[in-house]
Amino acid sequence: MYPHERSLVSEYASRPFAIIGVNSDKDREVLKERIIEESITWRSFWNDGSTRGPISTQWNVSGWPTLYLIDHEGVIRYKDPLRGDLLDEALKELVPLAEKALKTGSR
Repeated sequence: MYPHERSLVSEYASRPFAIIGVNSDKDREVLKERIIEESITWRSFWNDGSTRGPISTQWNVSGWPTLYLIDHEGVIRYKDPLRGDLLDEALKELVPLAEKALKTGSR
């Protein structure tokens, strides 16, 4: 997944798009090393070293990885399964809507 996520960060660099990661690794120091090794440049939050940590509990995540695609109004538009071409197509739909909203000053 990381290679695809890196390509999306590059492709949408100047557009209204962000990736936010939630990580459940037990060892936070090892996680920090992995973030560097994998060139993860987007925000990645630590879930207290558990798949049942506070973030996954609040968002009702039952499996890893889980992807949510949230639009510019804060509405969850897609939740798994959303990988590869499906994710790309969803972004091609939603990012222009966010750009239009920014230009017109609407939400």
